[in-house]
Amino acid sequence: QVQLVESGGGLVQAGGSLRLSCAASGRTFSSYGMGWFRQAPGKEREFVAAISWSRGTRYYADSVKGRFTISRDNAKNTVYLQMNSLNPEDTAVYYCAARGNLVLTTSLQDYDYWGQGTQVTVSS
Repeated sequence: QVQLVESGGGLVQAGGSLRLSCAASGRTFSSYGMGWFRQAPGKEREFVAAISWSRGTRYYADSVKGRFTISRDNAKNTVYLQMNSLNPEDTAVYYCAARGNLVLTTSLQDYDYWGQGTQVTVSS
């Protein structure tokens, strides 16, 4: 069992930056693939970024490539999402998710545990 708690969301102006954190409980955190997803009002939840347990593999959605960076600190049981050059289209609730499998994926259905989400609002 893994419990996930996101933090770091807030209101930022376009062009600004935020860093989201996701703290995980559970002694096997280092063996989980971790992902970030987001859901804007009236839209389906979508993939943002994912990182393998070893940090050797990272995936990004095309819409955030070059602006967002996912990282993890297994010693702290924490995964991060550094978001730069934010624009209003990035406004959404951001969710952290964990996948108990060595194969990293971008599909929502493949993730086993989810956090409660943190709101990110980007003003123009």
